[in-house]
Order: sequence, then C-alpha cells, then structure tokens
Amino acid sequence: MATDMSEAIHQLIQDRGMSEELVLRTIENTLLAAYKRRFGNAENAIVRFNDTNTEVSIYAQKKIVDGVYDPVSEIDLEEARELDPEAEIGDELLIEVDPRDFDRISVQSAKQTAHQSIREIQKDSLYSEYKDKVGEIIIGYYQRERNGTIYVDLGKVEGTLPKKYQSPREVYHVNDRIKALITDVNKTPAGLQVVLSRTHTDFVRAIFELEVPEVYDKTVEIHKIVREPGYRTKLAVYSNREDVDPVGACVGLKGVRIQAVIRELEGEKIDILKFDPDPRRFIKNALSPAEVRDVVIMDEGKHQALAVVNDSQLSLAIGKQGLNVRLANRLVDWNIDVKTDAQFEEMDIASESRRAVSELFGDAEGYGEELSRISELPGVDAQVAAALLENNIDFIEDFLSLAEEETGQLKGITAEQVVALRQLIEEFVEVVEEEAAEESYEEENSEETGDAEAGGIAGGVADGDEEAVTEGEAGLAIEGSESKESDDKTDEEYECPECGAKITVDMTNCPSCGIGLSFEFEDE
Repeated sequence: MATDMSEAIHQLIQDRGMSEELVLRTIENTLLAAYKRRFGNAENAIVRFNDTNTEVSIYAQKKIVDGVYDPVSEIDLEEARELDPEAEIGDELLIEVDPRDFDRISVQSAKQTAHQSIREIQKDSLYSEYKDKVGEIIIGYYQRERNGTIYVDLGKVEGTLPKKYQSPREVYHVNDRIKALITDVNKTPAGLQVVLSRTHTDFVRAIFELEVPEVYDKTVEIHKIVREPGYRTKLAVYSNREDVDPVGACVGLKGVRIQAVIRELEGEKIDILKFDPDPRRFIKNALSPAEVRDVVIMDEGKHQALAVVNDSQLSLAIGKQGLNVRLANRLVDWNIDVKTDAQFEEMDIASESRRAVSELFGDAEGYGEELSRISELPGVDAQVAAALLENNIDFIEDFLSLAEEETGQLKGITAEQVVALRQLIEEFVEVVEEEAAEESYEEENSEETGDAEAGGIAGGVADGDEEAVTEGEAGLAIEGSESKESDDKTDEEYECPECGAKITVDMTNCPSCGIGLSFEFEDE
C-alpha cells in the first residue's frame, strides 16, 4: 500500500503540477470526507502521515466515560482498558479506523471531494501562474473558432482571442501559431479564462522589447503609443543616453528591427518619432511622414494648434480618412488643425485668437457685455478688488469715472495696482464713451434728415419750415397759425407735402404714403 500511495502522490505532482503539500492536504480532506459520511461527524477525526509520507492513517479521538451516550466520540472505561490498561475516566484515546470498513457511499463521497479539491487546487495554482503574466506575450496554437472568438491552446490552459482583439488584417487557420498579449485572467465555473489580445498598444510595446535590446534595458524608453489596429501605429520614443539615437535604435541597421515588428503585425504601418517636451517640435514629429513647415499655438490652455504644410504635403499630413492627423492628436494630446500656406495666409490669426478667448469665457461677442464688476475681470488681484469694494467701488464703470487725483486717494491701493487694473480693463473690456455714442447717433440722424430733404419731403411746405425726425423714422414738421382754438384745429384739413393727400392735425402718419407727420403752430 505504501508503494501505491507513493506512486499516486508522485503522479499527481507530475501530471497536475501540484506541490507535495497540496497533494497530502487533498488526501487528508478525502479521508475526512469519507469519515464524516460514515459517522456523520468528523470533528474528532485525525489524519496522520508517516515520516516518509508513504503511509496514511485516520484515527477517531474518543473520551473515556462511565456510560456511553455518543459512540462516535465516547468509549466505555472497560473497552478502553482493553486497548490501554492504564486508561482512566476523562482520558482521551486515539482509536485507528480502517478505511476499508467504510461503505460504498462513503467512498464515493470521498472520491468526489478529492476530484473537486484537485480541480480547485489546480485552478488556483494556474490562476496564480498566469495572473503574474498579465501584460506579457505568450505563444499558442489555433484550436477552434466560435462566433468570431478564437480559442488558443496555451498548453496548460486554453486562451480566448475575442473578435474585438483581432487585427482586421489577420486570417487564421487550424494549428496556426499565434503570438498574443495576456490582458486578463479570470476564474470561472468552467475553469480558468485567459483573455488574449493582438490589438492592444502594450502588444506593440512588448514586441519592441523583444526585438530592440535598448528598449528592453530601458536605454530607449517609449513615451506613448497610439494605434489604429491593422492600419497604422505611432510611437514616440526618447533616449536616456545622449550617444544613443532612439529612433535609429528602434529601426535597426537597414531597418532589420522594424521589419521584424511589421511582419509580426501583418504589414501594419509604423511611424517611429522622437518625443520632444516642446509641443511645437513634438507636433511636427507626430505628423510624420509629412513635413511640417511651421506650428502655431492657437490656444495653449485648450491645447489647440495649427500645423502649416506645403500643398504637396497636405494629404500626407491628414492621411487617408484623416487617420494620420487623428493619431497625431492622440499622441501629443493636442487638437491639431492642418492648413496649407495659402490657407494660413487667408486666416485672421488675431481674430481667431480673440474668438478662442471669448469662447473660453462664454461670450462670443466680447467681454464688454458680460463683465460689469471689477471682481469678474479675469486675472484680477483679489486684494485689489476687495480694497476697491471697501472704497464703495464695485463696478468697472465707477472705477473708470474716477479722476487721477481721486484714484490716488483710494485707501489700500498703490499707484502701480491702479495702473495694472486699468491695463486689465483695457485688455478685456471694450469701453464706449457716451459722448462718442451720442455723436454717432446725431450723425445718423443728420444723414436721415439730409436724405429726407434731398427727396423733397418739405417741398409743399412754406420757406422756413423745419423738419423733425422721430426715433427710427423721418417725419414732417408742418407749421400753422394758432388763430383758431385747438378744437377747431383738429377739424382743419391740410395737404401732405409728399403725396398731396388730405391730412388732419391728429394724424401722425400720412394715410396714403405712410410718412411721419409733425405739426407746429405759431401764435398770431
């Protein structure tokens, strides 16, 4: 029996990949399960192995009593003294139980417990093994396909390559060799699930670590990878040593290294560029293989930039269906707009910048309509705003109305702060002088009056008559005599100087031509 048990333990260790400790624990749990099935309770059962772990025994621990109530956990004094002549009441004895005395049901229960324990132990050990490999590349073989998911034989376990993690360029057949990245490991009721991917950016990173020794030993580091699986990948790299060219190290002599990566990715295009902390130079590099003439930062806060290229480079910079510039946007984390030289010259950069700033503060028309209080000015010194408030000055208009002598008398504010505040207001607020607005209004009215006179509106009025212009429309001033009472005046009829239609004093517009009317009377 010892030889059979030793061989069984050795076979479990070899076939299942289990340690000897786990195998012995499984045997112990199996015997305890059989004991519990046979006697209904295993609390007093003890399993012991010999020194070489080639034999195992199970014992029932029983208490010596005078009168047995529970035969499973108690033994009578007389029966105990047959086993041990020195036994006394209250002592405990270990009585060996022969496993061959277990019935068939107990043995079957023990077998099920053993199989379940072995499966759980194997699952836990495999989970620990593959969980540590997440982010690493593994090689397997195409086994079968179901609903687009490819099942890969990894040796000890079966991996799954979902449809969404497969490159559109790749076609597989049975027994094809597949190299993929382990992205996730899960324990399921059916077993261990190892999820694989060939579209993840870390898959490209791992391939470069295999093909480029400088990347593996961190002499050359990958700043960021962006990818459109099956079409194009962009890599930004930098070197930790001045004498090592990061791009040249990844490309290799005559392109040997990069060609190996391209073959693994089934011909996917790869752009390797140098990372630069300066966003202008980084954007230039990111738009490769296109040559960028210049980069203009439109809004640094919003990460908006404009790349200027020659006409011949425009389509190359944008790429097919915008792929190249889209990947460049993700790589540098900037919103890049590509323009030709001619398009750039036609742009009003100043107005574009003003519009961007205006949108930033939520006012497309400018700051003047939104900002009224000093505390609302962007970038205003909070202490200055508080000091002005203590001087009963809250609004921008109130501050601008102060004379220079009055600003010098403000408490808690220096002359330099006053100058800085005025500059801030000039930058963000459009100030319209009231007199200028009135002059503009009068000029508009005078132009309308001149047009009315040129049109002969007053042609039917006696010399010396004047026109009156109401707000928004031209009108006629008709003078008359006040020799009659006001009631009689309302009954009198006059003639419209424009069209000749009959009008009365109570009319404000001509019923025929619609022109505005105004009546003025002089005392006799």
